[in-house]
Amino acid sequence: MESLIKFVQDEFVTKKEFPKFGAGDTITVYYEIKEGQKTRTQFFRGVVIQMKGTGSSQTFTIRKMSGTVGVERIFPLNLPALQKVEINKRGKVRRARIYYFRELTGKKARIKERRLKQ
Repeated sequence: MESLIKFVQDEFVTKKEFPKFGAGDTITVYYEIKEGQKTRTQFFRGVVIQMKGTGSSQTFTIRKMSGTVGVERIFPLNLPALQKVEINKRGKVRRARIYYFRELTGKKARIKERRLKQ
């Protein structure tokens, strides 16, 4: 049964190529919104809190601060409305899921930038 599901996902689900990113990275996600007959592109910039799932069912959660209110959004990686993903900063964190980031405010909520090997 599992191999049948994997076969269908591999054959019929279109995969998009996005850059590799993980928890702690600051990214910008551009996605389409349909309002009646019109479509427009909107972006959501924030810190990746978690990556979840595998294959075509993989999702990622982004958190941003809108004023003093924290806003989180979950995106499926193979969402047809996703147009592109830009990596703004690579973050240096020690965990794969940084739920503790929700309680941090002010200077404590900063994530150190990871230096890329050259």
